[in-house]
Amino acid sequence: MPRSKTSRQNKPVKTASPSGRFAGLLLLTLLIVLIVAGIGAYNAVVVPQQEQTPLDFELEPGSTRKVADQLQAQGVIQSPFTFRVLARLTGAERKLKAGSYTLTTPTSLLDLIRKLTDGDTAMISFTVIEGTNWRGLRTALNNNPDLRHDSQPMTDAQLLATLKIDASSPEGQFFPDTYHIDRGSSDVKLLARAHERMQKKLDAAWEKRAPDLTLKTPYEVLIMASLVEKETGHAPDRPLVAGVFLNRLKTGMRLQTDPSVIYGMGEGYTGTLRKVDLETDTPWNTYTRAGLPPTPIANPGEASLLAAVQPANTRALYFVSRGDGSSQFSDSLADHNAAVRKYILNAAGKAVPASAAQ
Repeated sequence: MPRSKTSRQNKPVKTASPSGRFAGLLLLTLLIVLIVAGIGAYNAVVVPQQEQTPLDFELEPGSTRKVADQLQAQGVIQSPFTFRVLARLTGAERKLKAGSYTLTTPTSLLDLIRKLTDGDTAMISFTVIEGTNWRGLRTALNNNPDLRHDSQPMTDAQLLATLKIDASSPEGQFFPDTYHIDRGSSDVKLLARAHERMQKKLDAAWEKRAPDLTLKTPYEVLIMASLVEKETGHAPDRPLVAGVFLNRLKTGMRLQTDPSVIYGMGEGYTGTLRKVDLETDTPWNTYTRAGLPPTPIANPGEASLLAAVQPANTRALYFVSRGDGSSQFSDSLADHNAAVRKYILNAAGKAVPASAAQ
């Protein structure tokens, strides 16, 4: 029997259940989240954040939010929020290190975070030159734009107290070397490192001193080494120069070394040492005063320190420059005067004061 139209019209119509609609919406939302997360991850891992490099920037200590704001303000990142999320996901939140940094190439967020957690800060080089004195070193520090000039307002006494240096002067206390330090670091920190290195070098030299060395303390060695440093840059002559000075001290002769006189003149030295300068008394004038000067006159290098503790076994009491960087050493005044005539007075009429000449 055929079905009636009524029965066909009354057949129930299937419709989507509320739970099915929710599942679909959830899947769509999840898909959108995954797409956004994928884009974010791609941006974080692959896409550089900076338009131009090299880029220098500074980070001060603070929370991840503060660090992110600093990075955005300096053009290092585009989104502080993304940076904070990635720092949290990678466990870097409490590991970000303050300092001065340089990006040499465009960098992604993930690589940037690695750099900040590693403390891969921008380093600068500063060289303490052999033979430079404290006045010259301080000027070089003050003129360096990459250092923080904490020592500039300090007196010498205040600086010595800050660095815990037991000496009357900063002179000779800083070892000549090239030091690598974070850009923006304090010059006091650099000086502390240079002093610590000088102390180690001086202690090592003192341990190697000759058994019959007449210098009584490491500080006297430092003074002697500074005189040797300023008298010659010719390596083979350093132990001989030390030998001459120590022979003079033993016999009661004055050292009569020009660099010490020049040091005592300070800014009054104009490049020419005159007879009146040799006769004008200062604590460092070794023509008018016997013995060692009261302080070093420069920062000596390792070779000069070793020469001071291991002087040449010589009877020489005099030396004069040959004009080629080396010196002529003499045991007697007669031989020395002959050397002066040969190397000084006959050198195209050029009369130059001879060290240890009298």
